[in-house]
Amino acid sequence: MAEIKYEIVETLGVLSENAKGWRKELNLVSWNGREAKYDLRDWAPEHEKMGKGVTLSKEEVEALKVIIALL
Repeated sequence: MAEIKYEIVETLGVLSENAKGWRKELNLVSWNGREAKYDLRDWAPEHEKMGKGVTLSKEEVEALKVIIALL
């Protein structure tokens, strides 16, 4: 399997942290040298490992904001 390269460009916020120190974070992440996108996933304490997550474009984040505002 090919290595996935990532750079956390900006940490926007932490939603939660579990007992083992893994944190669910919203970050701007550049994957494989591409333009940074919004990324929501679990990260190990030093960002050396990650869980499954979702990556969103700016337009998708704007649409999500509208949906959340309706809750």
